[in-house]
Amino acid sequence: MTRIGLAAAGLLLFGAARLPLEEGVVQQHQRERLQRVEFNLDLREKLGQLGFIAALSGFRAAVADVLFIKAHVAWENTEWGRVLLLFRQVTTLQPRSVMFWDMAGWHMAWNASVAAMRDATQPRQALRVKAQREYFALGKDFFERGIANNPDSAQLYESLARLYKEKYNDHLRASEFYAKAAEQPGALGYNKRFAAYELSYCEGHEREAYQRLHQFYDMGPNERLPTLISRIKFLEEKLGIPPEQRIPEREGTFLKDAPGR
Repeated sequence: MTRIGLAAAGLLLFGAARLPLEEGVVQQHQRERLQRVEFNLDLREKLGQLGFIAALSGFRAAVADVLFIKAHVAWENTEWGRVLLLFRQVTTLQPRSVMFWDMAGWHMAWNASVAAMRDATQPRQALRVKAQREYFALGKDFFERGIANNPDSAQLYESLARLYKEKYNDHLRASEFYAKAAEQPGALGYNKRFAAYELSYCEGHEREAYQRLHQFYDMGPNERLPTLISRIKFLEEKLGIPPEQRIPEREGTFLKDAPGR
């Protein structure tokens, strides 16, 4: 028997011995909404033979870390197909790791999509744009599946919102997901503000956006950042807000060149 065969047999025997002990842990994880990896043919195809054996044997975390390092090396070598394959394996093995989903989505929607548009080997712009959009979709898929496995992750909602804002120019969906990010435990305070900013760009939602932005304005001077002031003034014009109800013009002038959002 080859060394690989012996190693595989050893892993399987060790895994079989651990299964009764792990069953109680699995049940607890299910009660806590943790996603269990399903050991089926689809998983076998995604992970390859040794990865599948390691998953069966309870070494999912260790294997995922090794594959993540390989994905980083593939990124450095701009091997986008390999980056995609490896991150699919990593996220399959460790679906509760927010970082893996977030990194996968970022690599696809930002790094790979930019590389596709700069591909000197593809002279046709239409095909470069097509490839870019496909990478957008792959990034979106990673974020969405990450959220499905981690429904309380503010980070993944925020990343999805940024994708809609920067790549799809879809301000309404961006606003929706920034708002969802703001609702999650440990969310950073700017998500709620960004949700209002994005809504202010959406036709038909001007009144709602104006009210939400004004709520921040009414909290006091520390909340009156340049973008907030400029978006309120834009909506004041668009909505025809009476002059006496508008924010002071001098405040907008004072904050015009101030740093921050």
